[in-house]
This record gives sequence, C-alpha cells and structure tokens, in this order.
Amino acid sequence: MPQLAFANSFWESYDVLERPLKAGVRKAMEKFQKLTVAELYADKGLHLESVDKARDPRMRTIRVNDFWRGVVLSPDDGSDVFLLVNVVPHDDAYTWAAKRLYTTNKATRALEVRDVVAIEQLTPTMEKAAAQAPALLFGRYSDTVLRDLGIDDQVLRAVRTVIDKPQLEAFGTLLPEDQFEALQYLAEGFTPEEVYRDVVAIRRPAGAAPGPDPSLAAAIANTTSRITLVTSADELTEILNKPFAAWRVFLHPSQRRVAYRASYGGPVQVTGGPGTGKTVVALHRVKHLLSLAPGTRILLTTYTNALAQSLRESLSLLLDGDEGLLDRVDVTTVNAFAHRTVAEGGTRVPSPLGDREERQIWQRVLKKLQLPWSEQFLAQEYRHVVLAQDIRDLDTYRTALRRGRGNALSTARREQLWPAVELFESILAGQGSVTHLQVCARAARLLAGAAPAYDHVVVDEAQDLHPAQWRVLRGAVAPGSDDLFITGDPHQRIYDTKVSLGSLGISVTGRTTRLRLNYRSTEEILTWSTGVMSPVSVEDLGGAGPDSLAGYRSVLHGRRPGLEGHGSEPAEVAALVDRVREWIAQGVKPSEIGVCARFNLLLDKVYERLAAEGIPVVRVRNNPGPAEDGVRLATMHAMKGLEFRCVAVLGVTAGSLPFGREVTPASIDALQHESDLLRERCLLFVACTRAREALHVSWSGLPSGFLPGTAAH
Repeated sequence: MPQLAFANSFWESYDVLERPLKAGVRKAMEKFQKLTVAELYADKGLHLESVDKARDPRMRTIRVNDFWRGVVLSPDDGSDVFLLVNVVPHDDAYTWAAKRLYTTNKATRALEVRDVVAIEQLTPTMEKAAAQAPALLFGRYSDTVLRDLGIDDQVLRAVRTVIDKPQLEAFGTLLPEDQFEALQYLAEGFTPEEVYRDVVAIRRPAGAAPGPDPSLAAAIANTTSRITLVTSADELTEILNKPFAAWRVFLHPSQRRVAYRASYGGPVQVTGGPGTGKTVVALHRVKHLLSLAPGTRILLTTYTNALAQSLRESLSLLLDGDEGLLDRVDVTTVNAFAHRTVAEGGTRVPSPLGDREERQIWQRVLKKLQLPWSEQFLAQEYRHVVLAQDIRDLDTYRTALRRGRGNALSTARREQLWPAVELFESILAGQGSVTHLQVCARAARLLAGAAPAYDHVVVDEAQDLHPAQWRVLRGAVAPGSDDLFITGDPHQRIYDTKVSLGSLGISVTGRTTRLRLNYRSTEEILTWSTGVMSPVSVEDLGGAGPDSLAGYRSVLHGRRPGLEGHGSEPAEVAALVDRVREWIAQGVKPSEIGVCARFNLLLDKVYERLAAEGIPVVRVRNNPGPAEDGVRLATMHAMKGLEFRCVAVLGVTAGSLPFGREVTPASIDALQHESDLLRERCLLFVACTRAREALHVSWSGLPSGFLPGTAAH
C-alpha cells in the first residue's frame, strides 16, 4: 500500500480551503491510501497523471473534483511513498507543478524545492546588474565554502549575482529552503562555521554521509521539519481533521536538539522572537523530563492565567491526554503557586490588590508624609528596589544598589523615603490587603526553608517575571542538573520588570540558545513588525547585556501589512468591519480573526458594530472555546500568547502608544522614562506579531510614532 507524506506547502493551501473542498481532499486521500501503487495509476477517479513539460519528471496531479487538483511528487525508485505538495485550481495545478523541481540538499540531505524556471529566467538579468555593482553580498565566500553549506550549482550561480539583503529576500521565495536559510545566516554576519553548526549539522541525520542522492522516501524521512509522513488510515483521518495550530506545531531539528537533550548541568535559557516555537520547545522539554523517572514532579509555569490555560491544553494534546503523565505536571501561574504556598503554610492570604488600588494607597502615603516625590516614583522604588531585593529594613536599604533607577538617592534621602515604605505596608496590613509581589516574597521565604516541591521547573514567557517571582521559582526546585528550563523573549516584555538572573542564583552561562526561525508569521509581517523595535536596544532576559533580533526570519511569504489612517474613529471602525467581511469572504473563519486595541473603550465600539452587522464576535477575556464561532476581540495586553490567521490592530494613535499615564516623566526618572517607552513599544510589537497571514494596522488622527516610517519613529 502507498504511504502519504504531506509537505508544509500542502498544509498552507489546505487550510484556506472551504469545508466542502476540504472534505473532497480527505476523501481523495483516504482512497489514495487504500489502493495499491499499481491501482493508483489505473484508477479513473483519482486520475493520477503526469504533468506535461514538468521540470521534475516525478510530478503528478490527482483529481479532487472537477475544478481542483492535488499536486503529488511520486517515487521513481520503486518505493511507495508519495508526497502531497499542494492543492490548487485545475489549470493552476499544471502550471505550478511544471516549474517546480525537488532535490536533495547535498549537505543536510533533506528534500527541498525550487522554482527552477524562475531562477533560470532571472539569473542572466541579475548577472548583468551584478557586473556593474561595487560589491556583492556573498563576494567574500569561495565556491567551496558555499558548497560545503549545501549551495548547489544552479543556486550558486544565482547567489553570485546578489547585491544586498533586500535582493536576497526578494529572491528567497524561489530558492530551496535549506540553501536559502544558510544564505540568510551568512547575510546577517554569521560565520560559515556558525552556519554549518546551526543550520547544516543539526539537520543532517546521524550517520549520513556525502554521496548519491537518497531515495525519495529517505529524503522525506530526513525532512521532518517540513514534511509529515502518515503511516496509517487512522493517522490520516486525525491529521486532516486537526486545526491549523495543531499540525503546525512541529519541532525543527534545532528545537529538538534543545528540547530533548538528555541533561543539562543547570538552568537553561531559550530565547527567540515571536513565533520561533519557544513554547513548543518548553512543552516538549516537559515531555522529555517526564520520561526521566516515574515519580518526576514538574512545575510548568508562566505569567498570566490565559497563558497557563493555553499551556495546559497544549500539554494535554502533546501527551495524548495521558492522565498519569498530566497529573505529574502542575500547570499554573507563578502568582497562583506563590499564593498556594503561603496558604499551605498556614497563613490566610487575602485577594491581592489591583494596580489602581495600590496606586491609591501610595497617594495616601505621599499626602500624609509630604514627600518630595510622586506616588509613581514611590511605587516604582518599592517594586524595583525594595521588593526586587527583598529589603526588609532601613539599614539594608541605605546601602542597596538601585540598578536601573535614574535618580540617585543619598543616604539622607533614603532615610527620608523609608518611612513611606513602612507606612504603605502598615496601611496594607491594617486593611488586610496584600500585593501579588508581597505574596511572592512571603512564598520565597517559606520555600527557602523547605524541601523542594518539584524535580524540575519549566518557565514560559519568562521576560515578564519580577525578581520576587524568580525567587519563588528558585525555591521550588533544588539547584542542580535540569532544575530550571526558561523560555522567553525580551522584545515581548510588556510589563515593568528588571531582572539579573545571576544575582538570584540562576546562572545560565553556557546554557543559552537563541531561536531565529519564525514558523508563525509571513516574512512580510515579520519584517514590518521588527521595524517597530529597530530604533531601540533591548536587554536580554537575565540583564547581562543586549539581545538582538539579527537573523530572525520566516520561511513563509504573503501580503505586506496594510496601514491605514482615518479622519475619525467611527470611520476607522467602519473600515474594520469591511476588512473583516473581506477576510471572511476569502474563506477565513471568524474565529481565526483577531482584533485588538489598546483600550476596551474602542473594542466596545467594535463589538457593537460587528454584532449589528451580523458578524459573530466574542471577547477573549470571556475565554471562548476553540469551537466557539466569532471574531476574537482583545486588548493588546491580552493578545500575548495568542495567534490568528488575520489580525487587525486598531487605534494606533500618538495618544495611545505611548500612553502618557503609563510613562514616567523624564524629569522624575530618566531611566524609568526610557524603560516605560520601551515597554509601550514592545506592546505594539507583540500585538502585530500575533498575525500569521494578514496584518492590518489603523488609526484615526495622528499615528503613533512607533509605526515604522513615521517621523517620530
């Protein structure tokens, strides 16, 4: 019986099909799997036929219905593995298939595809332009160096014409995948040795050696990052019925190397931009750690309840709902774990205050003590110095380092400020209140004197955790091998945190990995979104130096983001309704559309307008299930951890991003002012990088200076 394998290009085309057409594809695939290879070629229903003038003689098409065809790469070596590579309208299928050539990369031994006709047509023209260029992008590298990285003769000729990175990116959609990625690494300044290590060596199967091209079946087996092999009828049914997010959660070889490494000698840090699969790596690390010993206990934790719920659902999917394994993993937020720890210690824990109530108490403190600072300054001093360093008395505060604080405080000034800390804590105690970080501080003290509750701790979205929360996690597991596995992205830091992991007993030196390949968004969305962050420098997760998005890229391509200003907010909302209708008409489900804004006030207007137009709509804060229909509405903060096929970001005005109330005046604290502006910029970056295929950004009045291309940017 033939075996079916599915290329990522198939999934991208399959996902946008309407339901009746998807059903037709499933029916054709099920029939395909039941026939023998000889019967496949004879069956008149599937109509497996060769493609006229195809550059790859293995190209075939199969009938889905009268108007649609599947494009299949057939074996020519006696094996029985067929690769489904696309689903396209009848006439387009033959044109598309005739231009593509599938080859085996000489270095990685993986199967890759190129638009061979387009490369042949473009190369002579590019050679003429290159002859006049003062410099070429890859001029410093010899043919031997490039061939060692898997660049073959046809691509090598084309590469010798590339003048700069924009030209490489424009050419990239035509090039074989592994070769293009190796070239991107070189273009970003990585050495050939680094490219070989990070792109070539980790993808080539163990024991593979240079030589003749392997069979199609073997090449497919070598290409797990881009091809899914189906071995049974049940597996075929399951995979074709999975939602987009489920089939796309795969491990790239570089990710697998990190997630399934046998053991680490201490804490591990995995960073990377949005969509690089950090959460997937964290989940697979949990799966690996569970396999180490029958009684292993793991804390899988993150910042918000919504993210914890998402982790819980994804882990259940990864572990196939195995209750025995799931019971050994505690999935919760750091704050919830700290609250439980304090409660189990015999202390009643009141519901923590919100930010607004906390600020009001600082206002009372300031008014009573008549201090020369604002309540904002006092709140930040308490958060970033007192709680961050677990300072409990004036003597300690007198000599404490105030890293990241812009205004120096003399000893006399500190002695003047400390009564404000004491009064704040006294007011809280008097009214039976507490803050989240105070609960974390108490929990950390309890854990420091107790036996560790877990064998391993896995942290996702670590960039938003406060030092008090990190002390909780440090106390939850004994220091040693495989104690802490940390994933995050400092470019997505949307809450005000400053952390030095080393000072908290969490050293990741020599155990840090950066993921650079985006699997979520198109390159067009990614390039525009990273432009939001390009004017600023971002400190890494541990506070040890700058972090960079250099080399961050996507293998997917699509439309450029849409940018649109409006004369009024009602006009902006009306245009949004038209945009949503357009996406739905293109086959996008309402639940695959995300709409976000900085404030709920604007989202309320969007909700009312969409509902009035008969378009189903739900709010993310109401936790709609995956089966619930409706466009998803969320604030920018609530978009963290979510993704949608199409995203509209509304209200990106100069007054909302940055929002003045959230930014410390430079006159009060210049460093905090810059930190607040960076946090606001990160918020827009996070919102925009939730989009997979389409991104539309709009505003009414004056646009935000954070938008690439604006004067203030």
